[in-house]
Amino acid sequence: MMKNPPIRCALLTAALLALTACGSGGGGGAEKVTLTYRLWDDQQKAGYEKVMAAFEKANPGIDVEIELLPYDQYWTKLTADAVAGTAPDVFWMTPTQFPEYVTKGVLAPVQVDTAKYHQTVVGSFTYEGKLYGVPKDWGIVGLLYNKDLFKQAGVEMPDKLTWAADGSGTLLDTARKLTVDEAGKHPGEPGFDAAKVKTYGFASWNHYQTQWMNWVASNGGKLVDKPFGKYTFNDPASVQALQFGVDLVNKHHVSPPATQTNPPTGKVTDMFKAGKIAMFPANNALLPFVAPESSFEVGVAMMPEGPAGRAVNLNGLAEAVYAKSDHPEEAMKLAQYLGTQEPQKMMADGGYVFPALNGLSQGYVDYWKAKNVDVTPFAEEAEGTTFPLPITTGFTGFETKLNQIFNEMYLGELTPKAAADQAVAEGNATVK
Repeated sequence: MMKNPPIRCALLTAALLALTACGSGGGGGAEKVTLTYRLWDDQQKAGYEKVMAAFEKANPGIDVEIELLPYDQYWTKLTADAVAGTAPDVFWMTPTQFPEYVTKGVLAPVQVDTAKYHQTVVGSFTYEGKLYGVPKDWGIVGLLYNKDLFKQAGVEMPDKLTWAADGSGTLLDTARKLTVDEAGKHPGEPGFDAAKVKTYGFASWNHYQTQWMNWVASNGGKLVDKPFGKYTFNDPASVQALQFGVDLVNKHHVSPPATQTNPPTGKVTDMFKAGKIAMFPANNALLPFVAPESSFEVGVAMMPEGPAGRAVNLNGLAEAVYAKSDHPEEAMKLAQYLGTQEPQKMMADGGYVFPALNGLSQGYVDYWKAKNVDVTPFAEEAEGTTFPLPITTGFTGFETKLNQIFNEMYLGELTPKAAADQAVAEGNATVK
């Protein structure tokens, strides 16, 4: 599943508009076809080498070359290759990039039994009634927490964390008990010094996937009015939710200041690994980068319930087929194979991903259980209310501006209402 780092490069939309009718430069003679499969995750590459070996054994007339590119280079190269007509035969696709590629004719429609896959993933890659990617996997936002800090503070994780805009609920109450300054004082106590906090109870910061988008959805707000539609997160419920996220930092002082956490230079993940933050919302894809490097026992809890219940971001990937592949039949065969039980179980059992194919999550759970991390809460959340990242054209170009505006909001330099109004206006100007 994807690592979800901030995307640092906007799609070359103008270049995509210049797509030619050239075929892919893929290889393979008449006797044996060679397909190129592109991904960005070096950890998952090890799992896919086993998957492709199994595919090649079952399909002796097809060889698969796995091409690994760093995430930041992946999209720039894919756009350039699509323009040149030399894109890989099968490649990973994300919900936020999907609209740009599908509307430019880069992706081929696929045929699978959609009822067998997580419906949020299916919906993320559906355009005008057709599916344009075989559902691959999903990652979901949950709450990582430092069990050692809880024990030291004599605090137990509540059975259910809750929040409301007025500060009521078990989340803020728990975060206060876990936030302590150098003199041992907690927020709300006489003498508490917000400038000299030793450990923070919670990490609230400007990260859309794991933070404010979940507050918005759990408060009854809406990110977009419909797939391929307009941004709407400046409605009253959304603004109220944004205010809550900012208040955790600037009013309640249970989260680090934005000067330490704002992207692109924020150090919040390092702070959690260093034992300075007790509760840390994160996608399960972060586990391989956090759990092995932490000197404390990592716990997992479900995200807090808001006034509208619990709504959590579920971010899936798809196996996309290049519409102009030189080997369309073989490329489609590979993509469809990757959506079947054998390869998806291999990736789940190896602890790489939660598979998009229903009924296979236990292998991923068992892998992490053996490493003393109970990821069951992630799986339980996926059965509840989930939502994808905004699926509409222009998001990849809008993202940098969105982060700039919301950085100011978390710093307290813009009100949530002003920030949301500005961001929605900027975002909707990029929607085509």
